Amino acid sequence: MDKPARENGQETEARPAHFIEEAIEEDLRTGRFGGRVATRFPPEPNGYLHIGHAKAICLDFGMAQKYGGTCNLRFDDTNPGAEDVEYVESIKEDIRWLGFDWGDREYYASDYFDQLYEWAEQLIRDGHAYVDSLSEDEIREYRGNYYRKGRESPYRNRSVAENLDLFRRMRAGEFPDGAHVLRAKMDLESQNMNLRDPVMVRIRHATHHRTGDRWCVYPTYDWAHGQCDSIEGITHSLCTLEFENHRPLYDWFLDRLGVHHPRQIEFARLNLTYTVLSKRRLAELVQEGVVSGWDDPRMPTLAGLRRRGVPPEAIRAFCDRIGVAKNDSIVDVGLLEHAIREHLNATAPRVMAVLRPLRVVIENYPEGQVEEMDAPFHPEDPSWGSRKVPFSRVLYIERDDFREDPPPKWHRLAPGREVRLRYACLMRCTGVTHDPATGEVVEVRCQWDEASRGGHSPDGRRVKGTLHWVSAAHAVEAEVRLYDRLFNRADPTDVPEGASWLDSLNPESLTVLTGCRVEPSLAGAAPGSRWQFERLGYFCVDTKDSAPGRPVFNRTVTLKDTWARIERAMTAAAPEG
Repeated sequence: MDKPARENGQETEARPAHFIEEAIEEDLRTGRFGGRVATRFPPEPNGYLHIGHAKAICLDFGMAQKYGGTCNLRFDDTNPGAEDVEYVESIKEDIRWLGFDWGDREYYASDYFDQLYEWAEQLIRDGHAYVDSLSEDEIREYRGNYYRKGRESPYRNRSVAENLDLFRRMRAGEFPDGAHVLRAKMDLESQNMNLRDPVMVRIRHATHHRTGDRWCVYPTYDWAHGQCDSIEGITHSLCTLEFENHRPLYDWFLDRLGVHHPRQIEFARLNLTYTVLSKRRLAELVQEGVVSGWDDPRMPTLAGLRRRGVPPEAIRAFCDRIGVAKNDSIVDVGLLEHAIREHLNATAPRVMAVLRPLRVVIENYPEGQVEEMDAPFHPEDPSWGSRKVPFSRVLYIERDDFREDPPPKWHRLAPGREVRLRYACLMRCTGVTHDPATGEVVEVRCQWDEASRGGHSPDGRRVKGTLHWVSAAHAVEAEVRLYDRLFNRADPTDVPEGASWLDSLNPESLTVLTGCRVEPSLAGAAPGSRWQFERLGYFCVDTKDSAPGRPVFNRTVTLKDTWARIERAMTAAAPEG
C-alpha cells in the first residue's frame, strides 16, 4: 500500500542545465533539425537491463519529454546468436516500469536490413568498401595496434565487380561463417583504430528471432548504428563515452551515403561501487548459478531491483541526482541506497515483524484475553490511518533485544529492566527459562504495567528502550530474505593476480530466515507491496515465491543511511548566509 510522497512545502532549487541540455537548446535556437528533438534508446536484446541502462533511459526519454520531442525504442538486433525474444519483452517491461513509454515508435535494426544491404552495395560501387577473405585473427594482425600502423589486406584492391559478386554470394549463403567479411575502405594509418577498415557485414548462419532464416549476413553495430539513427530521423544520438572514438566512423559512413546526419553527444556511463555492470559478467553470474536468475534481488538488473522492492521513482531520483558528466567516475552505491530509503520513508507504511522470535510471557496479563492496540501506519502523519494490532499474554520479541548479562548502556530488555512495547505498554523482565540441553534462553517472563496501556508512561518515568513485538497467537509465519551487497570489494574486478573476480563475492549476500512472525495486517499483503518493518528496514513481498498464507519478504534496504548523515553533517557545517 504505497502512498504518494509527502510534500514538504518547499520549492526545490532548479539545477543548472547540463552540457547535453545546452547542446539541444543551442540547436533549437539555431533551427538545426527544423526545431525538432528526436532521441532513441537502442538496447541490444542479449540480456536484461541494469541500473546503468536506467541512466541512459532517463536521459534519452527525459530529453525528449523536456523539449517536446519523441524517443524511439529501437532494438539493436544485429547478432542473432546472442539475442532472444525473452530479452526483448523484459526490456519493454523495464522501460514501462521506470515510467516511460515509446508509444507506437518501436523499431528494430532488423527492420532496416534491406536498406543497410543496399547501402553496403552503394559503398562498394563507390569504392568505399571491399570484401575481405582474411580470417578474423589475420584481420586483427593486419590492422596493427596503437604503436604499429595497419597494412593493407591482400584483398583490399579487388575490383568493384568482384566485390559485388562476392558480397551477393555471401548473402545467397554460398560461404560458411568467417569465410569473408565486408570492410569499409578507410585509413589504415589512423591513430583511431576504429577507422582502420572496420568490418561492416559478416556471415552468420543463425536463425534470427524476427527475420528467421531470411538472412545469413548481418551488419555490425558500427555499420548499423548511425544509419538506423538516420533512417528514423533522430536528431540527438546520446551515447556513452566508449562511443566517442566511434563518432568519426559514423560520420564517415553518413557523409559517404549523403543521408540525414544526427548529432551524436557522448556522456559518462554509470559505474557503481560493489557492483558489476557488464552484461557479460552478469550473464556469467546467472550461467554459473551464483544467483537464481536475471531477476535475483541481489542483481543490479532492473528486474532484480524491482523484485527486491526498489521503487522506480527512487531510481529516477538517483539518476537525476548523479547528473550527467563528460568524464567517467565511480558513484558510491550508498547514494543509490539513500535514494531508495528517501522514497520508501515517504511511501512505505510502518508495521511490526519479528525475524528471530523469542517467546515472552506476561505473567500478570489474563490468560485468553486479547485486546487490540491502535497503531498508526505512519507515526508522524495521521492521514495514513492506522490498524489494530492484537495484544495477548504471549508475545514474540526479537532475540537480539534481550540479554541475560547485558553490556553497559544496554537499553533493551534484561532481567530487572523495563522497556516499552511499541503502541502497547511498559513491561519489566522478572525471569528467564532456559533450554535444559543447551542452556539457551527460550522464554522470558515479564509483568506489564496496566496503567501504561498504549505505551505511555503513567507517572512520567523515563524508559529508554522501545521494542517491536507481535502476538504469538495472531502473528503470521513468514520467510524473510535478508539481502546484502553481492560483492565485498568496492571494485569487484580489482583482484590480486591469479585470482578471479568471482572471489569478490560476498558469502553473506543472502540470509534466509524461516519461522519469522509478522503482524496479522500483513496476512494478505499484495505481492510487490512495500513496507517498513519498524526498527528493521524496508521490505517487499516477493513477487515470485509468496503465496496466500505463506508470505515471503525481501529486504529492500536497511534503515541505516550513511549518505543522509553525511548530508546532515555538511549542512550543519556550512556557513550561514
